[in-house]
Amino acid sequence: MISTHVLDTERGRPAAGVRVELYRDEKLLAAEDTDSDGRIPDLAGELDRGTYRLVFLPVSSPFFKRIEVEVSLDETGHIHVPLLLSPYVCTIYRGS
Repeated sequence: MISTHVLDTERGRPAAGVRVELYRDEKLLAAEDTDSDGRIPDLAGELDRGTYRLVFLPVSSPFFKRIEVEVSLDETGHIHVPLLLSPYVCTIYRGS
C-alpha cells in the first residue's frame, strides 16, 4: 500500500485537491486527489515488489506543474511518501 500527504509549506497547511497518479512502467494503476487534510491514505492497495512512479500535479504552485518520483518497493506493506511543497522548493521523502 502507498499513502501520501502533501503539505503547502508556504501557507502552513495541508494541500487539498492535489492530483496524485501511480504508475508501474507506463501503466496507470491509480489516481486520486488529496483530501481536505492533504492526504491519500491508500492510493492503490496491496502492491507487488518493484519500481513505481508517483506523479503529483499541484494546482496552486506557480512553478511546479508536475512532480515525479520513482520508488522501489523491496518489501510489501505500507509505504508513505510525503511531499512538502512551496512556490519554488519541493521535498519528497519516505515517511513512516
